[in-house]
Amino acid sequence: MRRSRGVPEAFPAAPASRPRSAAEAARQAGREGGVKAAAGPRWAGPMESGGGAEEPGGESSCFLYYAYGSNLLRERLLLRNPSAALHALARLQDFKLEFGHHQGRTSPVWHGGTATIVQSPGDEVWGIVWKMNTCNLSSLDKQEGVEDGFYVPIEVNVYTQAGKVLTCRSYQMKDYVCGPPSPQYKKVICMGAKQNGLPIDYLEKLEAIETNNYAGPVPIMEEIEAAIKAEKINSA
Repeated sequence: MRRSRGVPEAFPAAPASRPRSAAEAARQAGREGGVKAAAGPRWAGPMESGGGAEEPGGESSCFLYYAYGSNLLRERLLLRNPSAALHALARLQDFKLEFGHHQGRTSPVWHGGTATIVQSPGDEVWGIVWKMNTCNLSSLDKQEGVEDGFYVPIEVNVYTQAGKVLTCRSYQMKDYVCGPPSPQYKKVICMGAKQNGLPIDYLEKLEAIETNNYAGPVPIMEEIEAAIKAEKINSA
């Protein structure tokens, strides 16, 4: 396995003599990188799309979250973050999608590399902007492993299909070694891309991603499939 060369300087590996907290890394990112550390939620403005009802508490208690990995799939995100509502499809310019293992350790949830975004001039990453209630901010951070230092919350500017710029919360993996995702993780990402109508050429790139061929159990995948099945029954 190789250490990623694509990780921006905003998130260097912590020196062994003085481990850095996620908060320290985030503050350093705001000083050095092309993206900003997300100190708190970005309040949402008027809806870009008509999908999704207004969450309890009104506009002032909501934030925008940019998803590019497994949270592209609505049912996956809603497992832990029930307030999420579709806001817009959007493009993150001058970044690319990569997969890796935090500090070389394989994800115990997905049994393979997980997604991150790295600065790459001329490339782009497509994703979904979800509008979420701030009551789910802590659950979203927990899902992304912020407290354990796996991912750092960042602030990114993304472009909708209508040309509008939205400032969103997103996440970026720290100190990782590149490695392919499991087939199950890739499947969820591709399902989310299809579900939300991401561009065909981008979907084809996702479908061409090589996996590690892991064939063992993935409990989170079973949860997602059960949620999809339940939704189909309820809507029948």
